[in-house]
Amino acid sequence: MPKRVLTGTVVSDKTDKTVVVLVERRVAHPVYGKIIKRSKKYHAHDEANAFREGETVRIEECAPISKLKTWKVVGKVGADASAPAA
Repeated sequence: MPKRVLTGTVVSDKTDKTVVVLVERRVAHPVYGKIIKRSKKYHAHDEANAFREGETVRIEECAPISKLKTWKVVGKVGADASAPAA
């Protein structure tokens, strides 16, 4: 089975080697059909502490690293994707 890859925004980089990434998705309401936003926060491993709050990053599913961390940061998304991939 392939690993899932998600794109989201870093909302916290306070912990060592960890970033919290907010991933938003758009879904249709089950009854009314209106498109609404659903969001979820993922704790992702950032080995080099390279990513900062506000950056858009890609995260990839991996084996559990700790109780909360089962994702790792693949790289930065955007025009200035010069940050090193972890």
